[in-house]
Parts: sequence; C-alpha cells; structure tokens
Amino acid sequence: MEKTINILITGSSGFIGKNLVATLKHLQYNNLMLYDVDTPESDLNEYLKEAQFVFHLAGVNRPDNKEDFMKGNFGFTSTLLNGLKKWGNQSPMVLASSIQAILKNPYGESKKAGEDVLIRYGQDQGIPIYIYRFPNVFGKWSRPFYNSAIATFCHQVAHQQPLTINDKLAPLHLVYIDDVVQELLAALEGRPHLHNGFGVVEPSYHTTVGEVADIIQQCGAVKQTRQLPDLAHPLVKKLYATYVSFLPQDQWVYPLTMHQDARGSFTEIIRTLGGGQVSINVAKPGIEKGHHWHHTKHEKFIVVSGEGIIRFRHALGHDVHEVSVNGNQFQIVEIPPGYVHAIANTGKTDLITVMWASEKFDEARPDTYPEKVK
Repeated sequence: MEKTINILITGSSGFIGKNLVATLKHLQYNNLMLYDVDTPESDLNEYLKEAQFVFHLAGVNRPDNKEDFMKGNFGFTSTLLNGLKKWGNQSPMVLASSIQAILKNPYGESKKAGEDVLIRYGQDQGIPIYIYRFPNVFGKWSRPFYNSAIATFCHQVAHQQPLTINDKLAPLHLVYIDDVVQELLAALEGRPHLHNGFGVVEPSYHTTVGEVADIIQQCGAVKQTRQLPDLAHPLVKKLYATYVSFLPQDQWVYPLTMHQDARGSFTEIIRTLGGGQVSINVAKPGIEKGHHWHHTKHEKFIVVSGEGIIRFRHALGHDVHEVSVNGNQFQIVEIPPGYVHAIANTGKTDLITVMWASEKFDEARPDTYPEKVK
C-alpha cells in the first residue's frame, strides 16, 4: 500500500541516502523529496515547506579546506532549520552524525556543532529529534578511496590490486548499511532505539583493520578455491556481500573445473567451512558411478535431468535397496553413512545429479571406501 507522507532526504545520492531511498521506494513511500549538492535551492525551499519528516544525511567528509567542515555540517544544518522555521514546519528529523563528534578535530567539531544546534531547535520547538552517531558504515554502493576502508579493500581485491594497510591493529567499529536503514525506518515510524539520548544501530561489530582485510581477501579467493568464508558469522556474511557488490561485470561469470572421462564428468561448485560441498555429477547413458561407502560423510542426491536408479546396500549386509530417480520430479535422496551406494544412468540422455556432501573432500582423509553394491 502506498504511503503518502512527504519525506525529505538530504544527501540522497550518498552511500546511506541511496540505500535508504531504494528501501523506501520498495516500501511504497512514493512522496520522496530528494536533495543533494546539485539540487536547485528553490527546490529545497519547497521541500522544507512540504516535508513531514526529514532525514538529514548530507554532510562534508573530505573538503579541500578544513573551514568547509563547519560550513557543510553545521552551516547547512542551520540552513535547514531556518527554512523549516520560516514555514512553521515542525517535522521530526533524523541527523546522521558521527562517532567523531566527541573528538577535537575539524570534522568532529563540525558534527558536534550540527548536533547542538539541532538539539536546541528540537527543545525550542518541541519536535522529535533523533541523532545517530554512526561508526564506520559499510555495504553495497559505498565509495572506495573516500571514507571507508572496507570499500577500498573490496575495490582493491575485486580488481586484483594490492591492499594498502597502514596499521593492521587499528580498531574498527562497524555497522552494516542494511541495519542502518532498518533503524532509520524505525525512527520514521516513531520507534527509534535510543541510548543516552542518541540513536543506536544494532548489531555493531568491533574488529581491526587487519582482521577485516583478511576476511575480504578470503572472499576474493573463492573464485579459485571454491571455499566460502564462514557465512555463519554475521560480520563475515555482510563483508562477503559487500565484496561481491564490488565485482566488475567481467568477473560475474567464471569457469569451473570439470573433471571428465568416458563415463561423464564431476564438477565441484562450492565448499563451505561447516556445511560440506556441492558438486554436479554427469553420467553418460549406461554408466554407473559410485560403488563406495563412507563412515561419517553423508550425501544428498538430486537428479535434475535424465533418469536412473540409485542402489544401496548396508556395508555389512547383502540386501540391495533401489530408488528410481528422474529429472521430471525433483526430490532429495539421502545417502546415509555406512551404506555402499551407486547411481546408474538407465536413460538415453545424460544423467545430471546435484550432490551435496556433509564434508568437503580431504585427500588425506577421504572417508571413501570402494566396494561394489552387488
């Protein structure tokens, strides 16, 4: 259902702004008033008149002159507030500030000055004001070589460039862009998460530059190793998503190694740290593959094309159990440990099977024991 509230977003083409705008549009907030450096001042005046909620995300991070910090962060915030007061507009406002607001440097002091003027404005006008002192925000559409080490690392690894690391032990306090956007939506709906008067984004992550660089390099190696990083770890999962968003288009497609012989082929797709591996097995007509069993490793077979029979026998028994399979009905066939098994192509076309194994293949300990089913 379409939402009719008028939402002003300053800094709408920035990193946080683009992600917020995309989400709001998906949620059918269609009355968005987008302001950035190229927007005419006449438009801003009209926006300040009509706005019913303001996301003030615009700011200056790396100006040519340090004096521009105060002009861009404190000065522009004051301009917004003066425009709202001119129209008697008492819209709630979110301010994207920074954890550097507590530091004595030109950027931090300018962010603190913007906070202070907004707090006074909220108190004077009786208007809800939500100030978020964001730590390092990372995710898709971030800008490398600007103010995000993660964006820079992802860009460098994706383009096979060496990483530039000054201090591997330097601490990083991180929040992910999707979590930031969800918190901004909560503020829009009047249910922000606050601590000591400031908005907070959860979860947040405390790590180091070196640890993040190592994870991103692991992400970059997946194409060669087929080994995914530990996606069960929330930070790693989000770093991997960020890395993939930086891949140039000519790296979206890459070949797999297909092991072929007269019987067909076997191709490993991906490996996981705790969830085994996924492969594609192709058996030519009349071919039977397998004839082995495992102590601990277990598998799941899904035939996606062709037709065949999977045969099982207890490693210490004699009775053979058969299961007919074909690509017209997708179903999982469990391959339990302790059972000799084989899959035979009984059709006239290639039998193509997606195979999941609970353990990635280890040449030193393959846990695979050749033996005929019958």
